[in-house]
Amino acid sequence: MIIPDPEPDRLLCRAGLFSRCLKLFIRTLPAWLLLTVGTLQAQEKTRIDILYSETLQFDRRMGENFKRLVGNVRLRHEEVIMFCDSAHLYDRDNEVRAFGNIRVNQGDTLQLYGDQLTYRGDTRVAKVRNNVVLRDRESELKTDHLDFNMNTNIGYYFNGGRMENKENVLTSKRGYYYANDEIFYYSDSVVMVNPDYTIHCDTLKYDSRYATAYFMSPTIIRGEDLDIYCENGWYNLDLELSQFNQNAFISTSEQIIRGDSLFYDRGNGFGKAIGNIEINDTTENIILRGHYAEYFEEPESSLVTDSALFIQFSETDTLYLHADTLTSATDSLQNRLLRAFHNVRMYRSDFQAVCDSLAYSFSDSVIRMYHKPIIWSDENQLTAEYIQIMTRDRKLDRMELNRSSFIISQEDSVRFNQIKGKDMTGFFREGQLYLIRVTGNGESIYYARDEAGIIGVNKAVCSNIEIRVEKGKVRKIRFLNSPEGTFTPPFQVRPEEMILKGFQWAEKLRPVDKNDLFRRNR
Repeated sequence: MIIPDPEPDRLLCRAGLFSRCLKLFIRTLPAWLLLTVGTLQAQEKTRIDILYSETLQFDRRMGENFKRLVGNVRLRHEEVIMFCDSAHLYDRDNEVRAFGNIRVNQGDTLQLYGDQLTYRGDTRVAKVRNNVVLRDRESELKTDHLDFNMNTNIGYYFNGGRMENKENVLTSKRGYYYANDEIFYYSDSVVMVNPDYTIHCDTLKYDSRYATAYFMSPTIIRGEDLDIYCENGWYNLDLELSQFNQNAFISTSEQIIRGDSLFYDRGNGFGKAIGNIEINDTTENIILRGHYAEYFEEPESSLVTDSALFIQFSETDTLYLHADTLTSATDSLQNRLLRAFHNVRMYRSDFQAVCDSLAYSFSDSVIRMYHKPIIWSDENQLTAEYIQIMTRDRKLDRMELNRSSFIISQEDSVRFNQIKGKDMTGFFREGQLYLIRVTGNGESIYYARDEAGIIGVNKAVCSNIEIRVEKGKVRKIRFLNSPEGTFTPPFQVRPEEMILKGFQWAEKLRPVDKNDLFRRNR
């Protein structure tokens, strides 16, 4: 006897039940989809609600969906509350046109005023016209045409606007306001007026949270005693910090400062410049150049480094001075002192010099050179442990060589005229060296010439010596105070024997022109 297996029957029953359920689901699917889509549409599209109006009028001539509201009207669309004297409400279009004493609030972030308003609930864009005022925590914007998107919280004016913040007034033809970030963008004929300065530019960003203006186009800032130019940068109004970049310069009645980047802390009187720096002192006819600089107002001082160069102009010549670092400071008597540190090199057409460090006093026009100083004047090389150069009317006047002073001029490829002593003083006339006085421990080696050439070498010892120079050449040597000397024909001595102790010919270190100043001393 065969007992039928119940599983196939159960499977058939289950299959039939599934088939009936599937058919029912398919028949009800359109209604379910319509219900779902309708619910989503209802969620996406909310209506503009009337909160209050003293009178409500219907005018069929204006359409079935038209309502006129008059008197202390209050409307709401989601979190946006609108106030006005009267309004036209178009239900089908989900649009309101409001008139008189317009006020729009969106939470605590937006207060918007005007004479007329058009607002569409579907786009959440408010268009406010005439006597428009937009306020945030720190600023107030006034214009006659403003569109504000409630979805993005971005406002835009396109027919001229005026923003007021504390002591600042800013005007432009166009502007954007990002309410979420409390940031304004202004463009086209931007002018910002402060009691201390006026800013002119084409594009400017203002972050009201940090009271900071960002310059995004060529910008001119004019104050009572200075002008500033940059092509981008920023200025913090509260902290009085500023950064000016790209072809930037600051111009005062006495100085013009240029650089790729200029930073200024007005409160602390500190400035910093980076890249292609040039400081032009128009009162002293001086230019400082480099790639990094710092400036302090009190007490007044500055530092320039990275390819630092000092240029001093005069009627007859220009002095160029390079060092690793240049500093300038002013004392309590307003006397300025320039210092140069490490690898100092100078060039003027009438003299050149190198040393390790240098100080230049503007009050007495004295240049003081330290640590292995060397000066070249025409054919003469002058050295000492310490050298002072006195100038008058920016021309060489006197030169003092202190301790182990030495003068060398080259006679030919192997012979050198030499004068040494404890101290020396050189005197200049019209910028030309004409007299040298040696004081203490004087020694000399000098080659005599006639038309045929060298006729002999004069070697002498004398405590004090006087040398006359014409057109850069030694013409006469006068020995004072009991000199001792010999005159020897040139063939009786070898050139290498005619060398005084301490001799060092350093012609390779001599700057050949102003462009040679940046060569390192070796």
